[in-house]
Amino acid sequence: MGPFTIDTYLPSFPAMGRDFGVSPVLIQQTLTAYLVPFSVMMLFHGALSDALGRRPIILIGVAGYVLASIGCALAPSLGVLLACRAMQGLVAGAGTVISRALIRDAYEGHEAQRLMSQVMMIFAIAPGIAPVIGGWLQSWMGWRANFWFLSLFSIVLFLVCYWYLPETHPPEARQRFSPKPLLAAYRLVAFNQRFWLLALVNSCIFAGFFLYVLNAPTFIYQHLKLAEHDFVWIFMSGVIGMMVGSFLSGRLAGRLSPKHTVSVAFIIMLLAALYNNLYYVWFEPQLPWSVLHQIVYAMGMSMGMPSMTLMVLDLFPQNRGMAASLQGCVQSMSAAFVAAVAAPLCSASAASMAFGGLIFPVLALLLWMIYQALPDLKGQA
Repeated sequence: MGPFTIDTYLPSFPAMGRDFGVSPVLIQQTLTAYLVPFSVMMLFHGALSDALGRRPIILIGVAGYVLASIGCALAPSLGVLLACRAMQGLVAGAGTVISRALIRDAYEGHEAQRLMSQVMMIFAIAPGIAPVIGGWLQSWMGWRANFWFLSLFSIVLFLVCYWYLPETHPPEARQRFSPKPLLAAYRLVAFNQRFWLLALVNSCIFAGFFLYVLNAPTFIYQHLKLAEHDFVWIFMSGVIGMMVGSFLSGRLAGRLSPKHTVSVAFIIMLLAALYNNLYYVWFEPQLPWSVLHQIVYAMGMSMGMPSMTLMVLDLFPQNRGMAASLQGCVQSMSAAFVAAVAAPLCSASAASMAFGGLIFPVLALLLWMIYQALPDLKGQA
């Protein structure tokens, strides 16, 4: 649901700008309007699921998403669209957060890593096919068709969850949802140095990839001089890389330690980012060379992120939902920063986008080195 919400309507940015009579920068703020409430509400999805169970929170979240998507499709002005996008953000995070806790509830050790990798492989398909679907819908029926598609998609998702999603958090394991213990539990997580290092490493790694997702309209239309049907180039590159990386992560589970898997992932991502920067020293943007780095970077990202996610959840075995919430909040707030600040700043040229795509994994590596230098504690990743 999250990747579809972000990526499906990207090919419609120019048409939406013409329809509402606003600049591309203002249209891009529909991403920020979604991501900020998405990030803030993620602080509560996990805690609510720890208290009330995983299944009801997911069902409520998906039902709310249906209504918000219909509102987006009917929006008469940019202001209404921004409000409905914010509503989407408030509820869409339930699945993102709780899915991680579901996996950790049901599986241990290498099996959890393998399943997290398989989920990420499926997750990789969405950002690849979403803008392709959005391009077709834009050509056939205009930008509003993207949000009608999201409405129908979420209705189907609600029915599937209602019929087939099990409850993995039994009543005897639940914790009371009240302000005092909630704040105490958040304080436990929020003041944990290991949590912040892992969460920020994860966020910076994803930002290096997300920068190209957000700037896809500029990259496709302006830098590569392509049409709305050509979004498949940049997004399918990411899909291929993420599927290969997720497959390798699952295969390496039990053979390499999580820390070693993450270290290998960093080598792959940094090589991809360096190639991308060196390419624009001598050449102009052109296919397929301008999207090759996306394949390699996404592969490294998908190798490392499942292991880091499990490391975060294992720090707080009694509060996995809350840990997943805070981790998701940090990553989403970072994504909102990229959408509001970094993506516009880096959009001027393909070379500036490549430079931004190098800064984020380098920062992630520095944070990972600090985490590696911490003394090992028994029972912690």
